[in-house]
Amino acid sequence: MRIHVLADSDTRWKWGAGLAVGLAPGSEVHAHMLRGRSTPTARQLAEVGITPASITESTLPEFAAAPELDAADLVILGTVGGSTHAALHALAARFRGAPRRPVLMTGYVGVVYEKMADGLLLRAGADIVLANSPFDRRRFGEVYEPLGIPGSCIVQTALPFLDQRPYDPNRTHARHPYTVCFAVQPSVPADRNGRLYMLRRAISHARLRPGRDVLVKLRSKPGEATTHVEAHHYQVLADQMEEPLPRNLHFVYGNMSETLDRTDLLVTVSSTAALESMHRGMPTAILSDLGVREIHGNHYFVGSGCVTDWSAIDEGAAPLAHESWTADQGIRAVDPFGELRTRIGELRSRPLPPISPYYTAESAPEYVGALLRRRGLNLDGSPGAGATARSSGPMRRTSRRVLKVAYQFGVQRVAPKIQQWGGV
Repeated sequence: MRIHVLADSDTRWKWGAGLAVGLAPGSEVHAHMLRGRSTPTARQLAEVGITPASITESTLPEFAAAPELDAADLVILGTVGGSTHAALHALAARFRGAPRRPVLMTGYVGVVYEKMADGLLLRAGADIVLANSPFDRRRFGEVYEPLGIPGSCIVQTALPFLDQRPYDPNRTHARHPYTVCFAVQPSVPADRNGRLYMLRRAISHARLRPGRDVLVKLRSKPGEATTHVEAHHYQVLADQMEEPLPRNLHFVYGNMSETLDRTDLLVTVSSTAALESMHRGMPTAILSDLGVREIHGNHYFVGSGCVTDWSAIDEGAAPLAHESWTADQGIRAVDPFGELRTRIGELRSRPLPPISPYYTAESAPEYVGALLRRRGLNLDGSPGAGATARSSGPMRRTSRRVLKVAYQFGVQRVAPKIQQWGGV
């Protein structure tokens, strides 16, 4: 199967690529990085650990006009809601009247805890809208069906990066001491005081528990972009502190799955990493120190049994998620891609209907017009003024060798080569 993934950040590339690999192992997977604020760097791409057949960085009009999409079997739209809706319009214009087009699929990278109706309607029009759990499937149907959007487009699966390696609570710690990992988020909390508080509590825990390792798991290095804006980087905040850090506290980067391999307790406010640790059966703490609030996303975990605080962790708390809650959240699912494979097979076996985004020039001209213009498109989905079907300069392309070298020699050594090749 030829699968093309459009992604606007490292996290969404990880999601889309993971879906492609899990859905159809051995498929030819092509990466299209949407040019913008959060376009991933070579380090971030290499960190995901999935090497695509090709990588292209482009604008949305350039992506929609890419000739290689004619041969695509499946296009995965791993972008924010507005960009996904614009892509649906652009692809609808591209394939209007065509005898064949690829299956279009989209969904969510993690838990859906805010702007659910807004995000779902922007994704409506894709052939498949993925629900990561039975809970999400019910909620999505409650939005779509009253508005006349066929519930058949909702397909249940699971997050593709939930690792199958279970946590062994009886393992010895010959190689590593008991390890607490604080999985940070770029924008939760967003303010400097809140982030300083979280950092100081992690430092305090390391001092209180000198026999433990305390990892502060960072998403990006200072200056790198992520899905969400990170205004106050923890590494920078730590560098600004006058007191030395305890020797058992470490700032770490890299693949989350590899970090969890050495973790005994995952601590976070509301990171998707909590789902990864719960999937392994690992103790997981959802922090309530700054309140259980929708803006923080930790309200989503209220029924899990894992909501606690740093003081309780200092005293030894290591909560485990309730099995009934994890089952409803799609965690530890059996054959998570089975229904999706069946649905894609059904869609590919017959001619697909025209792509029909929920918002149109007739139903929401002001809303959809502004949304498309911001992304270089006209109201009919065609390239706007100044946009070209293909970039006038050389498209910034690279291939498997970029990531292979990145894996082997590290990003610092491969960066000059990437620049030489015109890479990402």
